[in-house]
Amino acid sequence: MSLQLKPIPRRSSVDQVVERIRDVITEQKLAAGERLPGELELVEQLQVSRPVLREALARLQGLGLIEIQRGNGTFVASRDRLANCVQLLRTAVTLAPRELLSYAELRAAMEVQAVRQAAERATDEDVAELKRMLKELNSVDRPYEELLEVDFRFHRRILQAAGNELMQNLMEVIYEFVVTQMVQTTPSPRENKLGRRLHREIVAAIADHDPDGAERAMREHMEAVLSRLRESC
Repeated sequence: MSLQLKPIPRRSSVDQVVERIRDVITEQKLAAGERLPGELELVEQLQVSRPVLREALARLQGLGLIEIQRGNGTFVASRDRLANCVQLLRTAVTLAPRELLSYAELRAAMEVQAVRQAAERATDEDVAELKRMLKELNSVDRPYEELLEVDFRFHRRILQAAGNELMQNLMEVIYEFVVTQMVQTTPSPRENKLGRRLHREIVAAIADHDPDGAERAMREHMEAVLSRLRESC
């Protein structure tokens, strides 16, 4: 069967790509192991950039919807794995602030470790992509919701540079919790001078392959997030 997906509007988000592919898998009742179109074909059908598509595919894999097999292609994942992830994510909307704090603490622990590894292992491509995202984060003219998404992608990209696939997948699984926490703790771009400074320091330390500096900046960043969240408890 040849799948056909409707194009995504130009000013679209990764969320829309995730939703479009998820809907196709659900509505067409694709079986586990069924191959999805290749990257070039998906880019053409959805009319989105490769970075947006790759981010969406990575999120879908983390959520258990698809399985990316390097060199072989992208396939629909097992329903058992998907059911477990969905059951976890359904609880996101019911979390009390104190419970949300627990997930934020888990995120902080992961990111402090990940940023050290990123500083040790980051390639030139990793650094260039983080710098590009940094420019996006510094754009005060973009809608707040779009900047929150870029913020999440920025932190996820650090985990990718760290080279720990388990941490990447775990971040995807707790995505809904992380975004909920971001909404509660991230000031508007004009007010978030501390966040902008720490993001710059994190990228600079990764570029310099300075694990101690990267950890120091990330720890300060995560503590600011946790402090704001504790105030709402």
